Amino acid sequence: MNQFLYKNTKISYSDTGKGNAIVLIHGFLENQTMWQDLVPELSKKHRVITLDLLGHGESACLGYVHSMEENAEVVRAVLSKLRIRKAFFVGHSMGGYVALAFAELYPAMVKGLVLQNSTSKADSEERKTNRDRAIKAVKKEYTTFVRLSITNLFSEENREKMIDEIEKVKIEALKTPLQGIVASLEGMKIRKDRESLLGSATYPMMLILGEKDGVLNYEDNLKQIENTAVKLVTFPDGHMSHIENREELVLVLSNFLRRFKSNHSFN
Repeated sequence: MNQFLYKNTKISYSDTGKGNAIVLIHGFLENQTMWQDLVPELSKKHRVITLDLLGHGESACLGYVHSMEENAEVVRAVLSKLRIRKAFFVGHSMGGYVALAFAELYPAMVKGLVLQNSTSKADSEERKTNRDRAIKAVKKEYTTFVRLSITNLFSEENREKMIDEIEKVKIEALKTPLQGIVASLEGMKIRKDRESLLGSATYPMMLILGEKDGVLNYEDNLKQIENTAVKLVTFPDGHMSHIENREELVLVLSNFLRRFKSNHSFN
C-alpha cells in the first residue's frame, strides 16, 4: 500500500497493473482489502487503483462529517498523484455514492461507472432516522454494532454457508475507528440525490443488484434505471456481491470493460 497526505490527512491507496485505469471504491465499514480477490484478475489487462476512503482502513479521519463530495475529492487527489486523467469506476454501496459524487464533480474524468449494490437515490426520511439510530448504537456498543451490521449484509442462506468469509469481513470492519463510522453515517445521511445522472451520463453505466439485499430493496432500486441506458445485472444473493457472487462479478466486470473498451456502448 502507498500513502500520501490530503489536507494533512493520511490517505492509503494501491496501484496495480497496466492499461486503462479502473478505480475500485469500497463501501461503509470496508476498506480496499475487500477487492483483494478481484485485483489479480482485473489487473491482467487493466491498471487497477484501490484506496481507503476517509476514516476507513489505513486512511485517517478528516473532521466529524465525511461527505461523499469530500471522499470524491480524495479519489481525485489519488488520481492526480498517479497522473491519471480518465478512469473507469466501480463503487460498492457507499463507494457508489462516492463514485456518483465524483462523476458529478468531474464528468470528463469518467470513462464508465458501475454501481455495485448501491443506489443513486438520497436517503429517505426513514433512512435518515435509521442513520441517527445507528450513530447512537455504535457509540453505545461499538463491537456489537459492527459485527451485527456485517452479518446483515449477507443473504440469510449465506450467513450459514459463509461463516469464515463473514468473520474475515468483520475483522476488517472492526479496524474502522468510531469517528470514521460516525462521520460516514453523517455523510451518507446528507448526500444528494443523483438519480438524474443515470439518465444524462454520456458514458456507459451498470447497476448491480442482489435480489435478497437486506440493505437496498431490489424492487425499489429497479425504478431508478427505468427509461435509461443503464445496464442491469441481478445476482440472487445479498449486499456483498464481491463475496457472495465473486466469480460471476469478475466475469460481469470483465465483459463490461471489454465491451466498453471496444464499443463505448451497450447498443
